[in-house]
Amino acid sequence: MFGRRQTGNVVPLAPQPPAEPETSENSERRKPESGPAAKPAARIPAAEALAENQTLQAVVERCLPQLREKLEPTEIIKMTRSQLAQKVGHEVEKLCAEGGYVLEDDESRSAVTVLVQKLLAEAKRHIPGDGGNQSAPNSEQQIIETAKLLVQPILLERIDVTKALQLPPEELARQIGDIVAEILGEEKHQLNKAEQRDLVTALLNDMLGLGPLEVLIQDDSVTDIMVNGSKQVYVERRGKLELTDVTFRDEAHLMNICTRIVTRVGRRIDETTPLVDARLQDGSRVNIIIPPLALDGASISIRKFAKQKITLDMMEKTENLSPQMATVLKIAGRCKLNILISGGTGSGKTTLLNAMSQMIDVGERIVTIEDAAELQLQQPHVVRLETRPPNLEGQGEITQRELVKNALRMRPDRVILGEIRAGEALDMLQAMNTGHDGSMCTLHANRPREALTRLENMVAMTGVKLPNEAVRSQIAGAVQMIVQIARMRDGIRRITHITEVVGMEGEVITTQDLFKFEFKGEDEDGRLFGTFASSGLRPNFSSRAEYFGLDRALMESVADDGTERERP
Repeated sequence: MFGRRQTGNVVPLAPQPPAEPETSENSERRKPESGPAAKPAARIPAAEALAENQTLQAVVERCLPQLREKLEPTEIIKMTRSQLAQKVGHEVEKLCAEGGYVLEDDESRSAVTVLVQKLLAEAKRHIPGDGGNQSAPNSEQQIIETAKLLVQPILLERIDVTKALQLPPEELARQIGDIVAEILGEEKHQLNKAEQRDLVTALLNDMLGLGPLEVLIQDDSVTDIMVNGSKQVYVERRGKLELTDVTFRDEAHLMNICTRIVTRVGRRIDETTPLVDARLQDGSRVNIIIPPLALDGASISIRKFAKQKITLDMMEKTENLSPQMATVLKIAGRCKLNILISGGTGSGKTTLLNAMSQMIDVGERIVTIEDAAELQLQQPHVVRLETRPPNLEGQGEITQRELVKNALRMRPDRVILGEIRAGEALDMLQAMNTGHDGSMCTLHANRPREALTRLENMVAMTGVKLPNEAVRSQIAGAVQMIVQIARMRDGIRRITHITEVVGMEGEVITTQDLFKFEFKGEDEDGRLFGTFASSGLRPNFSSRAEYFGLDRALMESVADDGTERERP
């Protein structure tokens, strides 16, 4: 059983020779504690703790390159998890001492856990035939899963889960490894060292994290995780979908993970509430839908939270836009234009909104409104609001429209709406028209003109009967810029249009394109190329830019069309 003596030493998991005779008294002592306190979900996974602690992030980011230099992938693969955790723990302690970082015990445990998982994942990708090839047969995974089915019930009978979760990760891994080896010996089930280590990792992931999904959560190259039933898991890497060899034991195992995700944010998932939007504590957005709505088993869609803060400069380097476009968007943010970001599903609207929000002055009060909070604003004065679904009786729902109305009573300088879906469009337009300059929001549409049409249609969804001309006039007065972003067939996300809303001509909203991506062709690697071409038109907000002292930089940017970008 896990426990501690007065001296602080951990009582070994596996019985030590000479073995203690089995009696009714010590048999009773080996059983796990019952009740709510024994549930493993009480502990926040290391990855989620990492996202909330900047010091922890800095330690992991500085320690990882040093560990990569000192440990070869082949060496990592041969080590047991406890041996690797001990080496990582030593490096973390050394870095903290040299760099002046101060970590609490639980923070140090989280750092070691994250580093161990990252090193193991990277080592597997570098060693041929060791899990790095997604198309390789999954016989190894089947071996681990079979052993897990055998070991896990016996393991849970021999440990006190509550005390186990309080141990440092390297000590927990060592003790779990000891008792797993003991169980395998008793059951005459043979595994090699690497398989035993992977088995311990799988058991720890089930105790502390999201089970089979934990390895994908830790993989920084994965941006989206899509679970289609217990036996099919896809991921998105570099804009392309890939089928993984990750599976769940059965539908009950998958439902257990679904329940663990939603209960952490105070929601529930069952037949009465089969559809839930939630988030992981690191900010990753999660949608879960289960039977009877999902016919082939529970479905989980995870949009991972970007650990690295994306900026317009970074987007420029990865050729999502040209330097001239980045400058214009920075000036638009500084000049407090009301901006609508438009794009399809998974096109990068929220990422672009986060990048543009960094132009907001630190002295401004910002109120954000979202269905599932995922914005990562860096300013100190931010109030984050999140909608609430109805309860089992269908009462208590708080919609985005109600939150927008309430936000206007909170003295915001800017209102940022995660995504316009329905009647909140009218309230957002009113906010933009009543002194909350610099407000931003996103919307699903394929072209800037379609974005205006969708906005008009959503105003009509409020039930307020307004003439079409009045609605369009309000849109033309409120929205000053539309930024269109798209994920193209090569998997790269590009800003395809920067469009100004100029005004009205009769009953039609007039616009002008400042920049537009012009497709030219495709290179040998399947990468699209083209130009981010400037229209050469004088921006309608140039007078506003002059007020902020940015008119010269603005005119220089639109005069240079950046035609040398995006060439193969």
